[in-house]
Amino acid sequence: MPAHPDIRVAPVHAALRPALLQLAVHETQQPFVSPIAVTLADAELCGGSEAMAILCDGAPIGFYRIETQPGCIADRDFPRPTLGLRSFFIDARWQRRGLATLALTALVDDLLQRHPAAHDLALTVNTRNTAGIALYRRAGFVDTGELYHGGRSGPQHLMVRALAP
Repeated sequence: MPAHPDIRVAPVHAALRPALLQLAVHETQQPFVSPIAVTLADAELCGGSEAMAILCDGAPIGFYRIETQPGCIADRDFPRPTLGLRSFFIDARWQRRGLATLALTALVDDLLQRHPAAHDLALTVNTRNTAGIALYRRAGFVDTGELYHGGRSGPQHLMVRALAP
């Protein structure tokens, strides 16, 4: 891998789908991330959901969903125009290289271009997912102090970050 990999994000399209379906997280992360086949199918059924690929030098290495109806993130409304982030992950073979941080930067840059009216980005992260919590904090997310109890794996922190400085 080059010293400065080209990390970009792109909407999922048919040509990316086979490679995306090969992505997975480590076994210890599986309680926190649904299998990509399930998430892709669900995203296709949800009108306000945008399935997105994380690309490293053009190859898919991760995935996430953007929710344009943020109430589905934590069953609540937000005071400012807010998008939701779901199902963010980097494939197990690509982890521990700093790519998740680069991907979150690319993700925010993309949202600023494609969703200029949005002010914030919200997500939930399982209280036991210490690596995920640390990653999101490094990326500028702030814990609201609220816990969401609707997840399949137990309580989750609600975290929010501003999209523009």
